[in-house]
Amino acid sequence: MRKKKQMVGLWDVKQLFESIIMMFLIIGALATIAFVYVGNHEQEIKKPQVVYNTSVYDSLEGCDLFSGKWVHDNDSYPLYKDVECPYIYGDFACGQYGRMDSNYQRWRWQPHGCNLPRFNAIDVLERLRGKRVIFIGDSVNRNQWLSMVCMIQTVIPLGLKKMEKVHGVSLLTFKALEYDVSIDFYWAPLLVESNGDHPTKHKTKDRIVRVDSIEKHARNWVNADILVFNSYLWWRMPTLKLLNGTFEDTDHYNIVTNRHGYRMVLKTWSNWLHTNINHTRTRLYFMSMTATHHKGIEWGMKGDQNCLNETEPIMKDKFWESGSDLRMLRILESSLNRLKAGGVNVQMINISQMTQYRKDAHPSIHRLHYSPLTEKQLSNPKSYADCTHWCLPGVPDVWNELLVTYILRKRK
Repeated sequence: MRKKKQMVGLWDVKQLFESIIMMFLIIGALATIAFVYVGNHEQEIKKPQVVYNTSVYDSLEGCDLFSGKWVHDNDSYPLYKDVECPYIYGDFACGQYGRMDSNYQRWRWQPHGCNLPRFNAIDVLERLRGKRVIFIGDSVNRNQWLSMVCMIQTVIPLGLKKMEKVHGVSLLTFKALEYDVSIDFYWAPLLVESNGDHPTKHKTKDRIVRVDSIEKHARNWVNADILVFNSYLWWRMPTLKLLNGTFEDTDHYNIVTNRHGYRMVLKTWSNWLHTNINHTRTRLYFMSMTATHHKGIEWGMKGDQNCLNETEPIMKDKFWESGSDLRMLRILESSLNRLKAGGVNVQMINISQMTQYRKDAHPSIHRLHYSPLTEKQLSNPKSYADCTHWCLPGVPDVWNELLVTYILRKRK
């Protein structure tokens, strides 16, 4: 009897032990299911952070990307077709306005000693996810902004992208909705307040600036992750007026040389960067001046020839046209060096030399004309040829390849 009771007791213990094990197994299974569900649910809400390999860009650290030559490349270029970009318009839509040749689209910039990584729109969008980029400056910077839009929009489905003009502000914005990326252009041709601030109605006989007044423009830039500046075209007049008061009273001003005014404006701009930019968040770039091919005699043509009917680049090494003022470039370099010494790093993207060779890549007469051409102009097409802006697709796409190379490098 005692033996039977012992056996029953052992059986109860065994049964209890098995029940405990089963309970733990059930709890474990439920915990696993809950973990998987929560994990999947969180994954639906928040995508995991992608770790990017920047080595291909970091490896270019010792290479001068701005010293090189143009190489004809029929396989890799253009990066997009003009008919694929619905945003090309006006000064840059050469194909839409009658330009028949396309060879100008098929040149690759080849730095001495290294290769530029090929532009990959999806990689760029992933790296820019959740960020705002603003191009700030004149119509050449608008040219580059529109190039960037065309380069990335080809991989974005129709319903997931949009272009907007912000009412009351000199701002155009392109949004890649899936990536929460905004690529904007802000019109400020002289960086500070000027009589050319209206984005479309800015033809003026004189250049008038309020040299210390930047806040009207700059308050629209403070929340950006990447700022890309330029300012040169509007400084080519020999003198300008520095306004002592407001634009309601333009009778009180000082006349200064363009170079002196440029120094003063860059100082105002630099002071604003020091005070207002979060340098751990916002990356800063400045595009250097670009060539204007108005004097064909400088590359061996006769008479008053300009970029009209030019179809090939200039191959003479170190060619430099007279419309590009090297002293203005040195003023910019000095300003950026002082900023760097003060802890603000603005990377200059030096596209000046590379554009000197590209007399073939301007719109010339193949562009939108905002007012009817006169009989005199029609009899002399050289008189209205645009040798300042650039056709798209074309040279500005390469500027953006250079810019992206710097953006995608590991930040130091």
